[in-house]
Amino acid sequence: MPICRYGLVSGRVQGVGFRQFVQTAARRAGLSGFAHNLPDGRVEVLLCGDEAAVQAVQTDVAHGPPSSRVVEVAWEDRPYAEVEGFKTSR
Repeated sequence: MPICRYGLVSGRVQGVGFRQFVQTAARRAGLSGFAHNLPDGRVEVLLCGDEAAVQAVQTDVAHGPPSSRVVEVAWEDRPYAEVEGFKTSR
């Protein structure tokens, strides 16, 4: 059964390729959703798809790319929604 998880990622996660890193991991896992920069320096992430794949990408998000420094990720379940593809924006 597919699920959606929404996360707020804190730390050095803007300007370091973090959104593209999440997009690559999510697409590789067959997930849909998004990764967007927020004005306060955090990144919001939505991962939708197979629960095991979502959990695997959550682990990737918690580590981030080498140039980032993830301090905290606050996750919450969201109602499943059909989201087309995985998008990033500034």
